Amino acid sequence: MLSYTTYSEAGGVGKTTTAANLAVAHARAGLDVLVVPLDPQDGDLSRLLGVDEARADPVDNIVRHMIRRPKGPFDELIRTAEHDVDIIPEHNMLADLGEYLQRESEQAEAMGESFGMYAQLLRVLREAGVPDRYDVLICDPPATEGPHLYNAINATRSLVIPVEPSAKGEASIEGLEGVVAGMEETLGIEVGVLAAVPIGFKGTRDQTAMLEKLAYSKPVVIGDRTSLMEGCWERQCSAFTYVREYRDRQRDYEVETLAQFDELARYLEQQVGLEAPHPPTAGDLEHEVVA
Repeated sequence: MLSYTTYSEAGGVGKTTTAANLAVAHARAGLDVLVVPLDPQDGDLSRLLGVDEARADPVDNIVRHMIRRPKGPFDELIRTAEHDVDIIPEHNMLADLGEYLQRESEQAEAMGESFGMYAQLLRVLREAGVPDRYDVLICDPPATEGPHLYNAINATRSLVIPVEPSAKGEASIEGLEGVVAGMEETLGIEVGVLAAVPIGFKGTRDQTAMLEKLAYSKPVVIGDRTSLMEGCWERQCSAFTYVREYRDRQRDYEVETLAQFDELARYLEQQVGLEAPHPPTAGDLEHEVVA
């Protein structure tokens, strides 16, 4: 199983759109994909893929399962978005996830029980048989340290890092390295970086120098695609769907970006020996997924 968390300390770099487009790129190739977004903000992956209408309702959600108070089975949390990508929608209870986990931990300690605050997402996914049922797991936590990030990293053990090709982006990676080192020491796990994904590259001398210093593998370098990504948020869909259904004409540079997401998905799959059954020609908008 390929599992990874998309994360960057710097906000606004395209972390959530990267997660959504990679999920669709994996699914386009015939893989079973589950996305677990954990961002308590309204501008989240659930909204991007159009499945967040119940986030304020008193319904069962991933937080209730993480604190051992589910209202129903895990499978009833799952919604299916475009290209048959499965997703567990975010809920407003995520805003207080830390408090819920701390309270549960204290109650468990008082009763002589063990409750790892940062291992609960991993527990929920294992108990639901996710590693056996899905080919790909993607977590998308907020761009801040805390229980959302720690649970995501503990569940996936791997990172894909969207990065702004600038001094700010370089600093965010250095900060992330400290977070990962601390997580590894605290939880006794190893966390790998599958790839860094420079986004917003304009070919300047400073940006080129920053990319040369980037220690992680960078299979693709994505240009400035602000208009494309804003269109995805407006229409609540991936870039693949937006270009195919909402552009009056295909722009070569946007099709090239779609091809890059396909190429990045194949690269990530190869890192764990996962072979997609029906990979499309990179960027092919007419590709039909074979069931």
